[in-house]
Amino acid sequence: MESASSPERVWTAALIVIGDEILSGRTQDRNVAQLATWLNVQGIRLAEVRVVADRTDAIGEAVNALRVRNDYLFTTGGIGPTHDDITVDAIAEALGVPVIEHEEARAILERYYVDRGGLTVARARMTRTPQGASLIPNRVSGAPGIRIGNIFIMAGVPHITAGMLDALTGTLEGGRPVVSRTIGCWVGESEVAELLRSAEKAHDGVAIGSYPFFREGRTGANFVIRSPDPVLADTCLRHLTAELEAAGHRVISDGI
Repeated sequence: MESASSPERVWTAALIVIGDEILSGRTQDRNVAQLATWLNVQGIRLAEVRVVADRTDAIGEAVNALRVRNDYLFTTGGIGPTHDDITVDAIAEALGVPVIEHEEARAILERYYVDRGGLTVARARMTRTPQGASLIPNRVSGAPGIRIGNIFIMAGVPHITAGMLDALTGTLEGGRPVVSRTIGCWVGESEVAELLRSAEKAHDGVAIGSYPFFREGRTGANFVIRSPDPVLADTCLRHLTAELEAAGHRVISDGI
């Protein structure tokens, strides 16, 4: 048990951003800021970030260095259906375990692609995981993320990564309990994207998730405000509601 004078345990995470397109400048990474904000709400500090090329040796070296000096390691990129998506193979090699076809992942993807052209050979690559891994739900594009030990292997596309982080909210040891508040609007997400960003920026310690949908012939979105501080969450909720209403949108409490 810590004494009153002992410093509070600081839980840390690292991020490996994987992809030649990031290093070349063709793609601008947005996952660093997204993960840092999400971790802050969980009560975990993003301690370091490394960007590596699509090379097995580079990925493996970074994984083995960062996973041992941080409580958690996240990776983004390189888990899609193409031949150059080598993250799963590289991490399995670094950990000294084989790559297997994950039965649950296959079932998920078979359901997802049943009316989208079926589970092709290329798409079936996304059922592969290091042996011993569990899955991170992906409500956006079907293919799940992967957790093995303290490593979380996620997509590189930011809005897909956001959905995976959402599924992990409040589940990491060392994090603070997180409360959430939800509101909804019949509005296109892109119409209020800047408003959401400014509301989140105005309330440090709050993360706002945006979840668009098409229902009843209309486009809408639910906005979920999360924070370890209920008062802060409620303050942000009032602010966001007022801003949406000032912009002419009817806000529906608890979501649509």
